[in-house]
Amino acid sequence: MIQGKRVLALIPARGGSKGIKDKNIRPVADKPLIAYSIEAGKNCEYVDDVVITTDSGRIKAVAEEYGAWVPFLRPDELASDTATTLDAVLHAVNTLKEMGKEYDILVILQPTSPLRDGEDLKGALEKYITSGERSMASVSVVEDHPLLIRTLQDDTHMKKMLDVSSTCRRQDMPEFYRINGAIYINSISELNDDTSFNDNEVPYIISEEHAVDIDEYKDLILAEWYLCGKPI
Repeated sequence: MIQGKRVLALIPARGGSKGIKDKNIRPVADKPLIAYSIEAGKNCEYVDDVVITTDSGRIKAVAEEYGAWVPFLRPDELASDTATTLDAVLHAVNTLKEMGKEYDILVILQPTSPLRDGEDLKGALEKYITSGERSMASVSVVEDHPLLIRTLQDDTHMKKMLDVSSTCRRQDMPEFYRINGAIYINSISELNDDTSFNDNEVPYIISEEHAVDIDEYKDLILAEWYLCGKPI
């Protein structure tokens, strides 16, 4: 709870995964991937409950082993390739409400961000409150600067992404940030069918290290490198 408001940390983790089989429970540095997000929520003093929304009994068992609450399984139609995170979130919030569990603030912790930790979450929630409880998303500095990115109109013509000169030293380039998916914070009372978490208003900056997102096998290698304390 923060300033009298109850905080739900919700971890969406469906069983299917196209890129990496059983990704959400795959061992990463000798711990299931989902365990890192559970621990981040449990290590934040402001979080009241860490809840998993999943369709998988295997994920449920692993999550409960690490102290998360899994009070229901997600319906199959909310675990398909076409189902969205928003669909799962709305179902979870409404189901919890029917069970008599109501919250004021929603924090989404995607299990594919194992390096985001409780301190990141604590800082994000404090900024969320001081910003007037406007929707928030974690961001990190982009590695590939937009000044150097081009689209190809055809084989002989390139088009700039930004309509400004790219002739400047790298250290003089303005910083750009990307939504990294590690933390989303929203007022539960304002959630609706048109909510877009990637369009949340307020940025919360986290390091590139903590923003590692597991999508491909190379991301697993990078995450293990950081988690084992080996600087790159």
